[in-house]
Amino acid sequence: MKKFFGKYLHRIFLITIGLVAIVILNLTLFKILLKYQDAQKTNTELRQSISGNEESIRNLQSETAQLKGEDLRKTNDGLKLEIDNIKKSFKSAVGLYEQILILKEGGSTGTSMESKLSSILNFLSQDNLPSAQKTGDTLLAEINKEKAKQASQKVAAIPANVPEISGAPASGYRRQKVTVGDASFLVDIISADLNSTKVIVDTASDSTCGNNCPVLPLATYVSRSNAYAGINGTYFCPETYPSCVDKKNAFDILVMNKNKVYFNSDNNVYSSVPAAIFSGNSARFVGKSSEWGRDTGVDAVIANRPLLMLDGNLMFGAGGEDKETIKSNRSFLGASGSTAYIGVVHSATVAESAKVLQAMGIRSAINLDSGGSTALWSGGYKVGPGRNLPNVVLFVRR
Repeated sequence: MKKFFGKYLHRIFLITIGLVAIVILNLTLFKILLKYQDAQKTNTELRQSISGNEESIRNLQSETAQLKGEDLRKTNDGLKLEIDNIKKSFKSAVGLYEQILILKEGGSTGTSMESKLSSILNFLSQDNLPSAQKTGDTLLAEINKEKAKQASQKVAAIPANVPEISGAPASGYRRQKVTVGDASFLVDIISADLNSTKVIVDTASDSTCGNNCPVLPLATYVSRSNAYAGINGTYFCPETYPSCVDKKNAFDILVMNKNKVYFNSDNNVYSSVPAAIFSGNSARFVGKSSEWGRDTGVDAVIANRPLLMLDGNLMFGAGGEDKETIKSNRSFLGASGSTAYIGVVHSATVAESAKVLQAMGIRSAINLDSGGSTALWSGGYKVGPGRNLPNVVLFVRR
């Protein structure tokens, strides 16, 4: 009996062990199944992710292929050309506007030309370059026609009571008619004896000025320097000119004012601009201001172009810059021995004004600013007043 029971217990133990093994096996299989399901889920997500990435990659590849198919350099060159053309057209419009201003100073009304200029600016604002360029060509042709018209015009009417005198006055102010060849010119001129008169240059600024420079009317300069006569000075950049936006009322040529201050000295060490130097009872004219040092022992130094006369010789003939070839009022500063001259030749080109001065016997002279800047004072305005000025030439008593 005991043997049988022991054998029975042994079988129960084996069965129990088997059942436990089955349970463990099932649990293990269940865990494996769960891990498999998780792996399947992960694989599915990975496949979806990979599929999405593959689609993104395909899109990138497509965009890359499209970019490769485009000629980016050609596109950039096209944009650069368009921008350059806009800049060129705008710069051309600015130049045309300034030519209109110069023509208006010479007597042109400019109404039709200003209308065309407005059209150009309107076309540019619309990026319509072809129309802007076409209108610009039309305007340029009209400007050239007006220049030719002004150049061919006879001199301004000379009042009947103005005497015809070929020579310059010995002293003081005189209005006279001077005939050169087959043309007569109206001349306002002031002569001064350098033994009793000092020539000075007065400036609105105390030193070299590059932009937004002060300016004054000629009458103010005359009054504050106690002068008895005066005339406008050098070329400068009027604030009304678009190209002068960064150098309003500035001038860049050599001047020594009444306070012995040299202007633009550094800029003019090698300048080719002519100059006039007044000292005591004499005057000296040089073809280049670089020929002159920085002596402050003299009374005045002023440079401007062109040189009209030198020691009796005509120095400026036909041609020159556009603004020098149209009829306009031409201011000048000259000297013969111990006599100084300031004056205006009316309705003349620069070349014609030089011939007028030669006919009047003036030995040396330089051209001063003209057009809208022209102003001459002798007991009051004889010409002008013109625009306000950054510098002037004055006659004061010694």
